[in-house]
Amino acid sequence: MSSPDDAEILLVEDNPNDVELTLRALQKQNLATKVFVVKDGAEALDFIYATGVYANRKIDNLPKVILLDLKLPKVDGIDVLRKIKSDPRTKHTPVVMLTSSQEDRDVLETYKLGVNSYIVKPVDFSNFVHAVSELGIYWGILNKTPD
Repeated sequence: MSSPDDAEILLVEDNPNDVELTLRALQKQNLATKVFVVKDGAEALDFIYATGVYANRKIDNLPKVILLDLKLPKVDGIDVLRKIKSDPRTKHTPVVMLTSSQEDRDVLETYKLGVNSYIVKPVDFSNFVHAVSELGIYWGILNKTPD
């Protein structure tokens, strides 16, 4: 796992099993060392905006992509997404919802707010590993964002 200032992928996930699976999937693509993990929406916002325990982080060192769970403690994924996409400093940062929710209202709401992709976590381990490693390659390496 990387330091806060070296993170290219921010993983916002409260389930330790999903964190471990996601890191293992990204490790297959040699991307795991570029991942920083936070466990709730409040911590995610502190990380992104360099406040709280992350006040010493360089705010202009935004991750290349944020993998965001929908159902989070403290501040839910919808509110985190709303804040990211409404702030001129962060609105161009790609956000991928990586969630178990298949609810149409969740998909619709996140796209209205500007999510870049919505991925339902596969239950099957090999499908999950494949999905996460593919999105890690695309968003972490191939995708070009504005400077």
